[in-house]
Amino acid sequence: MQRLSLSLLVTFTILAFIQVATARDLRQVTEPKTPPTCTSLRGDGKLVTEEIQKALNSCGKGKAVALSSGNFVSGPLTIPSGVSLVIDKGVTLTASNDAALYNKENKICGTINVQYYGCKSLITIDGNTGGGVYGQGMIDGQGDKKIAGKDVTWWQLTNQAKAEKKSQNNPVLISVTNSVDITLHQFTLKNGPYFHIGSSNVNGFTVWGITIDTPSTTGNTDGIDTSGSQNVTIANCNINTGDDNIAIASYNAPTRYISVLNNHFGHGSSMGIGSGTVHGVSDVTVSGLTLINSRFGLYIKSNTQTGGLVNNIVYENICITNSPKPITLDVYRSKSGHSTPQFTNIVLNNVRAVTRGTVVVRGISSSHPGQVTIKDVHLTKGSKVEVSNAKVTGTWAEDASGTCGYAGNK
Repeated sequence: MQRLSLSLLVTFTILAFIQVATARDLRQVTEPKTPPTCTSLRGDGKLVTEEIQKALNSCGKGKAVALSSGNFVSGPLTIPSGVSLVIDKGVTLTASNDAALYNKENKICGTINVQYYGCKSLITIDGNTGGGVYGQGMIDGQGDKKIAGKDVTWWQLTNQAKAEKKSQNNPVLISVTNSVDITLHQFTLKNGPYFHIGSSNVNGFTVWGITIDTPSTTGNTDGIDTSGSQNVTIANCNINTGDDNIAIASYNAPTRYISVLNNHFGHGSSMGIGSGTVHGVSDVTVSGLTLINSRFGLYIKSNTQTGGLVNNIVYENICITNSPKPITLDVYRSKSGHSTPQFTNIVLNNVRAVTRGTVVVRGISSSHPGQVTIKDVHLTKGSKVEVSNAKVTGTWAEDASGTCGYAGNK
């Protein structure tokens, strides 16, 4: 074993990490079961927004509308409280590429603007208790298709907005807000025009067995984002996308009691926390994760404009390959503002990076250092470690080799 080079404020104190290691969703979460069907619909490839919405509005609580066969094209749908939508195996729910259908009052969906979030989501779950989306079918966001009446795709709109330093107004595929005990189970999402799944102010959120498959070249196509939420489990998912595979933040309220278990990430940006942590992110366990072709790997990021306390985070049984920055704990840019980012009680246990890369551990200042404990961490020989404004406890070995199978295997 080689002793970690700990420049600037390095100590080897023992912190109270036993309690940290139990941080997770406080619910007892098992694989969800699909609710009984209230009605079944058959698709013919035509726009059927009103038909699906009418069926959802007529369905009783605890039951689901099943898209049972064929293909469906739809604009924005809202799932009533306690009701679910089932997309059966072999069925595709295609998001209409008519931006006008997604317009809010400002009517800027499908445009580049200084304003953002100008589109309704394809599926909105708001003020809902016990509802969700289930099934082994597919949701196609058509991000690669031209917006109706325009000579530009949703993804090209994103690229143009970035070049102009403005915001694209593209629809999220599934938005979950102000809700309790929501479930997303088994289906596949692909080609999201914007984020695939976003949640905010949710207590009890289970995402289980979801596949997300969107090209690596796409911008702002986060896989699963959650903010201001608690008691969240994301398990057994396979996520390939163009931005954060998972991003945990706290823009609007504290985020805590999060379990990210037995997932696989292909291409994408990271298993991310931040950059918005102003209300605090705490009690997060990421376990049994493989990351392949991830730009930043395990990534905690923040700044002085949207920063806050990130505390009691455990990464365990992780394998990372083909990542230039497999572990990145970084105040990655200094913006104006006085919200001081702090990373404390961060634990890395049984983590392997099997290709050469750079590990970054950087706090904002000597008075607010990052606090990290490493145990059984293995890097590839020749990897770099950059540590500043940090208190790091533990050692690592430059002996990682092989490939990433199950993350728990050494």
